[in-house]
Amino acid sequence: MDGNGRWATQRGRPRLFGHHAGARRVREIVETCPDIGVEYLTIFAFSTENWKRTQVEVAGLMSLFRRYISKETRALNEFGARVRFIGDRVRLDAKLIALMDELEVLTSQNTSVNLTIALNYGGRDEVARATKRLAQDVADGKLHPDDVDEETLPKYLDTYVLPDPDLVIRTSGEARISNFLLWQSAYAEYEFIDTLWPDFSREEFTGLCAGYGGRDRRFGGVKT
Repeated sequence: MDGNGRWATQRGRPRLFGHHAGARRVREIVETCPDIGVEYLTIFAFSTENWKRTQVEVAGLMSLFRRYISKETRALNEFGARVRFIGDRVRLDAKLIALMDELEVLTSQNTSVNLTIALNYGGRDEVARATKRLAQDVADGKLHPDDVDEETLPKYLDTYVLPDPDLVIRTSGEARISNFLLWQSAYAEYEFIDTLWPDFSREEFTGLCAGYGGRDRRFGGVKT
């Protein structure tokens, strides 16, 4: 969900104004999913690299996350969204973690759409944490080294209960993946668009998903 800061700057407003506008856009996109057959939606809210931003912006974002969860909990639950969070929670404050835990429990039986929020998430960090847990299981004798293959590591990732993404959309004109779902996106389709996240609409989302539906996905093979 990139481009919040630039969107605000273009309007002569502080960057946090753009982040608030971006947060409001999330509900529209989430509510569009069931209408177009999207069962799983993952949004990248805050990366492990975003701590490098100014203290004012980081503090503002953390406050925004707490406020967003508190404000949207009822709406998400009534809509039937099941919410999960991925990422390393160790660096997050206790109040935010408690709100995340409560939202996950409250929505655990919902089925309209699976919404995953990546918060303090980084693909390399996730793989490193997963590898550490896997290595510990090997050291403890729970797993034999010869049994480790490409099907083993995903069981230790934050996304172990989720399917791999089919389509990754990057807003704001940046043509890079920025450490997002590195392992899981090995065969994902990508769309890099110029739209800044606060301007990303239901119609554009629907069009991109429709375009994805027309792609020929061979996963390295050849159709005969």
